[in-house]
Amino acid sequence: MLNLFIFEFFLNTFKYPYNSPTKSCTTQHTLLLLLLLLQQKSMESKFQLFFFTLSLLILTIHAQTLATYIVQLHPHGTTKSMFTNKLEWHLSFIQQTISSDEDPSSRLLYSYRSAMDGFAAQLTEAEIEYLQRIPDVISIRPDRNLQIQTTYSYKFLGLSPARENGWYQSGFGRGTIIGVLDTGVWPESPSFIDHDMPPVPKKWKGICQSGQAFNSSNCNKKLIGARYFTKGHFAVSPTRIPEYLSPRDSSGHGTHTSSTAGGVPVPMASVFGYANGVARGMAPGAHIAVYKVCWFNGCYNSDIMAALDVAIRDGVDVLSLSLGGFPVPLYDDSIAVGSFRAMEKGISVICAAGNNGPMAMSVANDAPWIATIGASTLDRKFPAIVRMANGKILYGESMYPVNNRMASKSKVLELVYLSGGDSESQFCLKGSLPKDQVQGKMVVCDRGVNGRSEKGEAVKEAGGAAMILTNTELNLEEDSVDVHLLPATLVGFDESITLKAYINSTKKPLARIEFGGTVIGKSRAPTVAIFSARGPSFTNPSILKPDVIAPGVNIIAAWPQNLGPTGLPEDKRRVNFSVMSGTSMSCPHVSGIAALIRSAHQNWSPAAIKSAIMTTADVIDHTGKPILDEDKPATSFAMGSGNVNPHKALNPGLIYDIKPNDYVNHLCSIGYTNSEIFSITHRNISCHAIMQKNRGFSLNYPSISVIFKDGTKRKMFSRRVTNVGNPNSIYSVEVVAPQGVKVIVKPKKLVFKQENQSLSYKVWFISRKRVTTNFAEGHLTWIHSQNGSYRVRSPIVVTWKTK
Repeated sequence: MLNLFIFEFFLNTFKYPYNSPTKSCTTQHTLLLLLLLLQQKSMESKFQLFFFTLSLLILTIHAQTLATYIVQLHPHGTTKSMFTNKLEWHLSFIQQTISSDEDPSSRLLYSYRSAMDGFAAQLTEAEIEYLQRIPDVISIRPDRNLQIQTTYSYKFLGLSPARENGWYQSGFGRGTIIGVLDTGVWPESPSFIDHDMPPVPKKWKGICQSGQAFNSSNCNKKLIGARYFTKGHFAVSPTRIPEYLSPRDSSGHGTHTSSTAGGVPVPMASVFGYANGVARGMAPGAHIAVYKVCWFNGCYNSDIMAALDVAIRDGVDVLSLSLGGFPVPLYDDSIAVGSFRAMEKGISVICAAGNNGPMAMSVANDAPWIATIGASTLDRKFPAIVRMANGKILYGESMYPVNNRMASKSKVLELVYLSGGDSESQFCLKGSLPKDQVQGKMVVCDRGVNGRSEKGEAVKEAGGAAMILTNTELNLEEDSVDVHLLPATLVGFDESITLKAYINSTKKPLARIEFGGTVIGKSRAPTVAIFSARGPSFTNPSILKPDVIAPGVNIIAAWPQNLGPTGLPEDKRRVNFSVMSGTSMSCPHVSGIAALIRSAHQNWSPAAIKSAIMTTADVIDHTGKPILDEDKPATSFAMGSGNVNPHKALNPGLIYDIKPNDYVNHLCSIGYTNSEIFSITHRNISCHAIMQKNRGFSLNYPSISVIFKDGTKRKMFSRRVTNVGNPNSIYSVEVVAPQGVKVIVKPKKLVFKQENQSLSYKVWFISRKRVTTNFAEGHLTWIHSQNGSYRVRSPIVVTWKTK
């Protein structure tokens, strides 16, 4: 009986699909061998053999399971010349690893030739082991799943159509092309109307790809291209849920980010009366090309790499990626690898820093050739206070639509917080709220687990009349608002403690919500958004990241007209604009600003454009005080160089330029191996020779990160600035030294005779004493002699590392 039980256990446990009949035979042979051995063994031996074979079978099945891998090849591979094109060459590698009766094209997902040389394919672990032994194979990376991370923000950043303003100076970004990798686009949105748009640039080589509910007629002079990429997604999720198999946006995220970067002016834009005004993207004259790489379960690297591959050939000027994950080494980061090729082609790559703040070392997309963007707040609020029956008032925010002033005050309702025992009720998960306890009441729901708007839908389904969302210790005072389905508001962590104390203090706690509409200019801003990912960089602390912060909280932008503003299927309301928060929203702000600079300075490199954005960023808020992170001045690890200032960035005075070769030197200087650098850059180099030739090399980055370790007391950095302002300009240096560090700059004055002239300076950092903290910061600023008309600022961060 035991023999039969064990054999049936294996048969039932290991029923799984196979792509090759020979593989299922292998497992069946193993099972038959097991049964024969069981006949010969004692009871104790049978159990030992059972668990040994179980482990063996699990490993065997794991090795035989198909998964998606990105295979990077040597661009000058020894076998490449044997094939007429790269596709055939790529297929030949698959052909070598699979059975002779299988078609290699059935395994191939993508063939890459611009973002990198290589392909994405479905392979087993055994096949991967074989491929790794082929000389032309540089690296093999498993496919990773990344996640996606306005009517006023342009005004807040100082942009206006006035003749002396940055928009006018840059021609509103005309002639530039912004490529957006996201969830697609809703082309009928008024933000993508092409009235008064210039013709499509002659350099454009992209297409408007047809698909479900989308064809070439959906493109125009504003939305000039659209593609979609599904193979990586479907390799993992073959079951198809209702989602447009086309560039059409199913979630709203891509429509929102695209319009933030380059949407045209739309008058009288609002969300049910909130934030009323003219909606404009940062570069309203720029063209937009959309690459749909994100689906309901995320964004797969194989699809992202395919989009980067074609976007480079299509002719984009700026690439905007509001997606990412946790930091990984650059040679293992598909975005870092693909964006290096884009940078070499003169394309600026702008990426979201991620939403894993305020945790230190959480910043992602941290390659030095990428502009890494954190999130900041606006001075626009949507107050919705909670007036409790004990006379106390709690500040909250909401965009729940109210029709008139009389309706701005909700009814006085009994409060209920179901925190006892069932944590699902505490978080207001769907189906977790007992109707007899919440019917007609104002339900308190903790943040976390499910979405904010989903909690409101759960309350509404259970018969609740209103909701108060309460931040936890994770969210603190974050104030991301929603267009709720029922009267609701969000209160901060401190307010939540007061609210719950009141509920516990009386048998029948009562409260009402009072909605205050839109309030501008009454709060300190910008501040660093709590969720914005923080430095230092986990993989490369020698470069300060994020680079800058930009508006990313409660941003109003275009929205698909088949979705409610919450994005929930239960939401039957329809709008042209909705509100979102995240570094996903910050990223397209800077993408649009990069397009403005590119339009005004067409010969500038991506590094020059990023330098202009960084060295002119603001470190003080609109009240003239330091930008805050919660209730303390923000550090450079939170805000990078500061909050973007597009008007100043268009005329920075000096720039720090970087050539592609300099990035290779930098990778050598921080200890990357020759093969790791080849994976990133496709350059066959010798770090030993490079370091011999470039002793004391430091990357010409606009910010400075100093690391003292292993008893080091002295560091020297060299920098080179190029005059892009007035000829015959003189700059003097101003230094605020980090605590415990002496800073020496030579020379202290830079005298430029002409435009585009470059001059170098050196900075010595001397650790004078061991300070009580591991970090310190300061800044170095070059100030123009004529009344300080240009101030070119570089933040300095110092780190002491002990063994």
